[in-house]
Amino acid sequence: MSAITHAIPPFLRGGTFAHGVHPEENKHYTAGKPIQRFPFPRELNLLLSQHAGKPSVPLVYPGQEVVRGEPIARADGFMSVPLHAPATGVIKKIELIPTAKGPRKPAIILAVHPGESQEMRYGAPRDIDTMSPEDIIRAVQDAGLVGLGGAAFPTHVKLSPPPEHNVDTILINGCECEPYLTTDHRLMIEQPEQLVKGTQILMRAMQAERAIIGTEDNKQDAAEAIRRVLPKDGSITVKVVPTKYPQGAEKMLAKALVNREIPSGGYPSAVGLGVYNVATTVQIGALLPWQRGVIERVVTVTGPGIEKPGNYLVAIGTPLRFILERLGFRGSSQYLITGGPMMGETVSSLDVPITKGCGGFLVLRPEDVQEQSIPQVYPCISCGKCVEACPLYLNPCQLGKLAVKRRYEEMEDYHLFDCFECGCCSYVCPAGIPLVQYFRVSKAMNRDLKSKAAEK
Repeated sequence: MSAITHAIPPFLRGGTFAHGVHPEENKHYTAGKPIQRFPFPRELNLLLSQHAGKPSVPLVYPGQEVVRGEPIARADGFMSVPLHAPATGVIKKIELIPTAKGPRKPAIILAVHPGESQEMRYGAPRDIDTMSPEDIIRAVQDAGLVGLGGAAFPTHVKLSPPPEHNVDTILINGCECEPYLTTDHRLMIEQPEQLVKGTQILMRAMQAERAIIGTEDNKQDAAEAIRRVLPKDGSITVKVVPTKYPQGAEKMLAKALVNREIPSGGYPSAVGLGVYNVATTVQIGALLPWQRGVIERVVTVTGPGIEKPGNYLVAIGTPLRFILERLGFRGSSQYLITGGPMMGETVSSLDVPITKGCGGFLVLRPEDVQEQSIPQVYPCISCGKCVEACPLYLNPCQLGKLAVKRRYEEMEDYHLFDCFECGCCSYVCPAGIPLVQYFRVSKAMNRDLKSKAAEK
């Protein structure tokens, strides 16, 4: 336990979870750098599918003028969210564009008006305190809010648990345990009022009695910034937990903060919890009182392959190439990762746009990867290190062996779908086996098999 943890009174300290790993944090690149607004590009590429669920449906046509904040695509049912114009401009076209994972998908191309002040002209104030839980949930969907921690799961769906689940506690995830990334850290320091306001709105929507904002002990400055603006009634508290990866996963966070275990295949609401990311909560506090939608987000651009690493407020739809060119890209497109090194994935093209779920980009140089990589994959020696590291007590060793033999369906007997791909097993494997990649392929194969079976 670190010295800084000892300085925290016991009642303000959370616990921890079993297993996990301690990778190099590498947050020094950006942890001390305040959020800066990034300039608008000439065109914004707005994917209609940048959330889990059905893509948005366009409300606009080529040649149409739109103002900043105006809805330009509607939600297509409950498991979907709308899309708003991040800038004042004109709709250029609707076409297929590259995505971070490769396949091209439909997007609205918005030509930004040059010289426009880009003042927010859309929205109007409203009194959140007079709104019912149902009204708030509907407003959250109307704002296009999704999980900004990376999953991009529609927030209004998370606010609608089964009626038999009684949520008494809201947990706000400010751990940001992924190496390099500092988006949530800076938001907690710079926008604690919005974070607390968003937390209160979430409590009202789920009729929860209390909320706990959890952060790791390497972000004590963030914890202090939040404590200064907490309500006097004690309904919201801050707890600091030991720094360990993957502390930010909802199952690990629930164990550390309130000692509750989310069941296998279950949701936090099954044990009376609602778990939300800091960036999402800040947006709720900022947008809902003004009837506005998500049009921008904070993105950490970091790593040894970028000259000006930092935390930037970027319009949704901004091309990655536009960002990298202005920040001094000196890395390799082959080693450009969306997210962090543990759970992130390489980017298919420099022309992909920023989406609601993009919290950061890690820019590496070839020499940064070569120093740490293993030149080849060796056979598994059943050393058990992956089992000791897995925070969910799975057996990555056995799952990996089944994946190699393509016994995908059998892997479900070993709880394949409980794995949230944190990467702890791959990180500690002395044989260099890419276990997480094996599991991703195996999940995709099983979903495909089930889909084909359902069609028969």
